[in-house]
Amino acid sequence: MDKLIIRRIEEGDIATLAAIEAESFSTPWSEQSFRELLSIDYAHYLVAVYDGEIAGSAGMRVICNEGNIDNVVVKNTLRGKGIANSLIAELIRLGDAMGVEAYTLEVRVSNSAAIHVYEKNGFVNEGIRPRFYEKPVEDAMIMWRR
Repeated sequence: MDKLIIRRIEEGDIATLAAIEAESFSTPWSEQSFRELLSIDYAHYLVAVYDGEIAGSAGMRVICNEGNIDNVVVKNTLRGKGIANSLIAELIRLGDAMGVEAYTLEVRVSNSAAIHVYEKNGFVNEGIRPRFYEKPVEDAMIMWRR
């Protein structure tokens, strides 16, 4: 892998991350959604910088020693380089250092690439949330790492 840096999201990353969201998701987060994260003390969001380019982000909210991972996204042209895996691994490292005892997330049941990344990081399927996603409507797989 070329040079990958993972760090906390900063104000200057927001416009680029919102653009990556818009190219990746049918219901993307807005710049304002990302901006609000900067002031939430239980929200821990990371950005991946690949060869000097913002490549994606991932985050979690830690409540009662559980980490709820959400919004994992990698720029379309940089997928397949291990960036999402590195983001998830860093979130787990960060969470473990804070005393997180379990991690959970939802993923579209059709998103086999993401499911593979999560399984590689110790997550297992523990159920389905019917019709969780919109545009298109699809079930979510509930995954946990305990």
